Amino acid sequence: MNADFGIKFYRERWKAVEKIERDELRAMTIEQHWKQINNLVRFALEHGLTRGDDDGEMEVFQRWVKLRGSV
Repeated sequence: MNADFGIKFYRERWKAVEKIERDELRAMTIEQHWKQINNLVRFALEHGLTRGDDDGEMEVFQRWVKLRGSV
């Protein structure tokens, strides 16, 4: 019983955190969103983080096109 209460409390707490974060994002202006995105991009560039050239994304898109065409 006590473990169930702890798990429920934990989940509810994180749901509340998620709601607060969503509300904060909705309250942000477009300028604030762009600044945040630019900061992330700048951080990635400064630290040498890249997606890489071959993540197979285009292959996935091409497979979906084929699958959609065969339906």
